[in-house]
Formats: sequence, structure tokens, C-alpha cells
Amino acid sequence: MAFKRMELEDWFDKYQFEVDYDIGESGVKFFTIKDLGVDLSDVQLRYGHHKGNPELRELIASGFPGLKASHVAVTSGASESIFAIMASLLGPSDNVLVEVPTYPSLYHIPQSLERDVSLYFLKYEDEFKLDIDRLAKEIRPNTKLICLTHPNNPTGSVITKAELEEVIRLVESKGIYLLMDETYRDLTFDEPLPLAATLSPKVISVSSMSKAFGVPGIRVGWVAADEWIIDSVRAVREQITICNPAPSEKIAMSILQRKDEFLKGIKTNVIDNFKLMNEWIQKRDDIEWIPPKGGVVGFPRLVKDEAADDLCRLLVERYRTFVVPGYCLKMPRHFRLGYGGHREEIINGLERLDKALRELYSIQK
Repeated sequence: MAFKRMELEDWFDKYQFEVDYDIGESGVKFFTIKDLGVDLSDVQLRYGHHKGNPELRELIASGFPGLKASHVAVTSGASESIFAIMASLLGPSDNVLVEVPTYPSLYHIPQSLERDVSLYFLKYEDEFKLDIDRLAKEIRPNTKLICLTHPNNPTGSVITKAELEEVIRLVESKGIYLLMDETYRDLTFDEPLPLAATLSPKVISVSSMSKAFGVPGIRVGWVAADEWIIDSVRAVREQITICNPAPSEKIAMSILQRKDEFLKGIKTNVIDNFKLMNEWIQKRDDIEWIPPKGGVVGFPRLVKDEAADDLCRLLVERYRTFVVPGYCLKMPRHFRLGYGGHREEIINGLERLDKALRELYSIQK
């Protein structure tokens, strides 16, 4: 068993703190404790509940009809949820089918655990839409789990309720499980889908406070699933993190207690920034994209059929502007742009992206 560094996190580790403008981040702009107005003076710095603070679990469950707190475990970010699910659900001979592009831990974790991993690629030519017939053909006799992410990181693609229900019927018919990464559910441009885990005991939902709520530094995520899976997640956690930091859980509770109000301004900013970025890209003839339908990221590609590595390195090294090269997400012609930040930062970042594109490709508008 060998855990290797993810190319995405290696890129972040090298350049994230070396830039002036970040237009590649996959979440809304982070908040400070002062911004949130949270008083942590009464937080007890003791060991916490292994499934997460009961009040926090109730808060999470209360947002989704049909979900009980006993079906929720709070974890150290969505990444720990994914690790615990993979470690407890997949046996040595089991296969996991992962939709890509996606956050790489969804396939790196099972690979590191020496499980059988196969990949289903969303296609630019299909507007990154899920093709359920093609997905079904990728299922193997030993497939135990399918992993989907919608709204998708990095493409921003979404699925309809009818498509979600069709996928659920598929996994139920095969006797396998569906893991839905719903981190961006609250930032769907249209009406968000029901929480997938409330639709079938064969579905596991994963989410976090990191992307839509702008507090990745508190490292709070959660998994919603059948109770035996929640118990299994706890068993894994007890050998790694045991519980969550008490200050982090207090911050998460303070946000979720005013969730609708908190997200209102975030959603407005995200939509406005998306319109700005989409208009900017649509006017260009050196890059193109499928406009996202949710989340805070999109996945443009070079019109010229070549890898975007040089562009991304030029941006960070000369123009001090951060984007994510597509090779980190198994699609090297692409690069990830984020529109969850402050508007001024996005405008300045796009100006520098324009300069870098002109420098490399000398395309005049």
C-alpha cells in the first residue's frame, strides 16, 4: 500500500501562496473569524463525539426532508468522509467506478488502498453531461461503488432529478452503491436536487463547509447514509482523527443556524461573477468552455489542441495569477477557473490571463 501525492495538491502546495490573484480556487472566497462574528471563548477544548457534535448532526439533517441525525456523521472535511467510506465499504477484490474529471481523492484513495479502480470520463463534446447508458457499460461484475460529483468540480455540469433517479435505479438493480459528492449542491444555479441519500439506502451523500460556505480552514465535512455506513465511518475515524476540533464544529453550527441568510449573498456574488467570466470567455477565440450550471468552477480548454501547462506556469510565475492546469485532473488541454472570489480579484486575474494568452499565442481580438 502506497500513498502518493496528488498532482492537484502538489500544484496548490507549490503556488497557492505565491500569487496575488487566485482565479483557480474551487470554493467561494474564504472568511475570517472576524467576518463570521463567532465567539469561541466558551468552547471546551475536549475530545468530542466520534460521529460529530449531536447538535451539528441535527442541524445538517434538519435541512433535508427525511434525513435523521442518526444517518449523519461529521468528518474532517469531505476528504475524510471519502476515505472512511472507501476503507470500510470496499473489499480487496471490489471495483469502484469513478466519474472524471473530479476531485482526485475519489480515485487516489481507492488506488492507495489497492482497490480496483476504473474511470468514466465526461466528454467536452457531450457538454460534460452524464451518459447513463455509457456509464452502465463500464460497470464490472466486481463493481461495488460508483462515484459521481454534481454540480461537478471542475466542469460545473449538473444532472437532472430524472437522471439521478435513473442512476439510483441502476445501482439498486446491480446491488451496488452510489456515492454522490454534493459539495456544490447549495450553489446550483437552478433548484437544487433532493439530497441523494434521502432517495435510497444504496446512496451515500458527501458534502462539506469548504466550498459553498467559504470556511475550508475549519475542515468540517459530513456523510449522510444508512446507519450501518455511518457506524463504519465512525470505526475508521476512531483510528485516524477520532473526533472533530471543537472550535470547528462551533463555527459550522453558527453558519448552519443561519444557512439561508448566509448563502444569499454568496449565491448573488457567484452568479454575478459567473456572468462576468462567461461573457469574457465567449468573446475569445483562443479558449472555449461549456458554461457551468452550478458550483464555482469551470473547465475551459485551449482552442489549439495542446496541453495548458505552459499557460498555467506562465500565469503563476510571471503574472502571479493562480489557475489549475488540466493535467492535475486528467484532462491536460483544459485548465480550471474559479469564480467564487471577490469581483475585483477576478477582473484583475482575467486581465493577466489575457496577457498570458496573448504572449503565448499572439491572437489579436
